[in-house]
Amino acid sequence: MHTRRTPAAPRASHRPGRLRTAAGALALAAATGLSAVIAAPSAGAEPTDPVQTAPVWSGVDSRDAAPDLTPGRSGVVVPLDPSISLASAGEAHRQTYGTTNQFGDQATSSGAVFLPKGEAPEGGWPVIAWAHGTTGLGDDCAPSTQPRSARDTEYLNHWLDQGYAVVATDYAGLGTPNLLSYLNGEVAAHNVVDSVAAARDAKLPLSAKYSIVGQSQGAGAAMNTAARATGLSAPYGLDYRGVVATGTPANIEAIFQYAAPGFPPIDLPQGLNIYSLYILTALRDAHPELDIDSFLSPEGVGLLDRAETLCYSSMADAVGDTQVGKLVTRPLAEIPNFYGILHDFMGTPDRGYDKPVFLGQGLMDIDVPAPFALSLAAQMALNAQPPELHVYPTQDHSGTVGASTPDSTAFLQRVMG
Repeated sequence: MHTRRTPAAPRASHRPGRLRTAAGALALAAATGLSAVIAAPSAGAEPTDPVQTAPVWSGVDSRDAAPDLTPGRSGVVVPLDPSISLASAGEAHRQTYGTTNQFGDQATSSGAVFLPKGEAPEGGWPVIAWAHGTTGLGDDCAPSTQPRSARDTEYLNHWLDQGYAVVATDYAGLGTPNLLSYLNGEVAAHNVVDSVAAARDAKLPLSAKYSIVGQSQGAGAAMNTAARATGLSAPYGLDYRGVVATGTPANIEAIFQYAAPGFPPIDLPQGLNIYSLYILTALRDAHPELDIDSFLSPEGVGLLDRAETLCYSSMADAVGDTQVGKLVTRPLAEIPNFYGILHDFMGTPDRGYDKPVFLGQGLMDIDVPAPFALSLAAQMALNAQPPELHVYPTQDHSGTVGASTPDSTAFLQRVMG
């Protein structure tokens, strides 16, 4: 059971399928229509995810790990159990490391490090910091203790085959003390950068040069990290180069603030309901003073309690066809400055990027509908920071990962030099 704490007081491309301007992104978002997108039937957020099994700790059960590591310092590094490794990895390790949590405290996180086959180049393998998508909030959901989905297995093997090491954080709270602070951008940024610093602190043959790659929840983490990466990297001597984000959950807080009985007036796909419950659970943990439970029905409180431990597939069973709008008994907007609190907690920055940004979005995505990422692209363009935006008209949330791989591979080849 998690212990709760009271918190302290680039350029657009000319190639077809990409949008070049903020106006183009906004027009496409309007044409797509959020209501039309989310009204479509859903097959679930991560259709290629395996059902979570008993965690494989590789000899290091970190659920009660003491927070005795300073951020960026390596703790335990052990061989990753072969049953949860990757075929293209020459070496695979499970690591614990120091980072920062949602209360601003020193914390322990865990993750996996995969090295390509063969001899490392002079200076070490260039690094991809992998920010994973939604697996759940419970300790059993930590990716370094579970088989990767078929999609993620193929994707991460691809990057290993390209000669990149993959440093894959679990994020603080997954398989380590306290609760995962789901979609908390600032915390995720520290978790991602600290994981790379710690892997180098462990004397693994890694270059200081790294880029960030993330999908879904991980895309939000990747973008939040990218906006802070140069500053966070400097104390560790890391050389941040760029970010690839697909299915980015940007600007969700702009709609989430209107959560109230019967809102939205249409049924959401199951994935969006699950994401919403995970958001409320993480917000309740980080901000107990908001008294989120008082805005929910008994069923809603019960689902938030279950969300603290259930991985995605089990949470899908628990949620069924339940709609979040039917679990709220009064408007969350009654909370003073609720939008500001949400934005500080989970907002995706629309400025502050000093290295290239790749955004990939499928127009058939009903888990993180296209208007979210496209509105971010428009905001970034208005702030004179246009991303390299790639739109995949026939792809859904999961399919965008594979469809974008040729484009993102070329992008990383350029920025990693």
